[in-house]
Amino acid sequence: MKTTQEITIIGVDHGYGNIKTANHCFPTGILKQGEEPSFTTDLLIYAGRYHLIGEGHKEFLPQKVEDEDYYILTLAAVAMELQDAGLTEADVLLAAGLPLTWTGRQKDAFAAYLSRNEQVSFVFRGTEYKIRIVGVKIYPQGYAAIAEFAAGMKGVNLVCDIGNGTMNTLYMVDGRPQPGKMYTEKFGTHQCTLAIREAFSRATQREISDYVIESVLRTGKADIPPTELRIIKTAAAEYVQEIFRRLREHGYDANTMKLYITGGGGCLVKHFGKPGSRVIFVDDICAAAKGYELLAELQLGANAG
Repeated sequence: MKTTQEITIIGVDHGYGNIKTANHCFPTGILKQGEEPSFTTDLLIYAGRYHLIGEGHKEFLPQKVEDEDYYILTLAAVAMELQDAGLTEADVLLAAGLPLTWTGRQKDAFAAYLSRNEQVSFVFRGTEYKIRIVGVKIYPQGYAAIAEFAAGMKGVNLVCDIGNGTMNTLYMVDGRPQPGKMYTEKFGTHQCTLAIREAFSRATQREISDYVIESVLRTGKADIPPTELRIIKTAAAEYVQEIFRRLREHGYDANTMKLYITGGGGCLVKHFGKPGSRVIFVDDICAAAKGYELLAELQLGANAG
């Protein structure tokens, strides 16, 4: 969260697996209840309805404006940042992002979706919040995660942002994005999870919990038999190989370029690939949200000047 010109800038990274702010990360899940539920730890009450934040799993939607879920999840993200600052009221500028090649055609609709109500009142974790949405800025995913140090990047570099739903790649030349060399593919870590489920079922005639899969993908380990762990690792390694095959299709050359990997999928490349010394990982899961805030702050400053 940043504050400038009496405006509170809050960056929100609306991932398909997790929602991230500069200081928080929680699952992109939401369960709606008609009455107050028994467990209310992350309960958000808005427009007379009860929403359990972080519960369930949000399906992949190419258009995030198709239902109300991302709006409710945004309110929860804003509340978490305001709670850290001891605030319950604020004039908020939302800074968010979209996949690289989708930004141009979807940003107006997404900005209108997030700013549908100028004045918003809701309750989160038992505290009432009153905010005024004074603006929404939409930026390209991937670039935001390296925005802080982009100007210092020399030569030809490739940025690869691997999220839960999509993989975004962007070429940078001497710190400048190349608009004609950016790509978005529906090849995020969720596709890896689906491949692992299929491989495990085929080999064992059993199903495996997504929790176990996620544990292996994040850490490379799990409390399961070694033969079954090997099934997961093999499928994950094949997914990583496919990542690099697709990057090479887009012109990636490991000898002449540095590769910057951002997003939650970076841990897969670490654990199940052979990245080499010219691959740099942006490990901060909140890097994109922080980048959105930085870009919005710079834009506000430029406009004021």
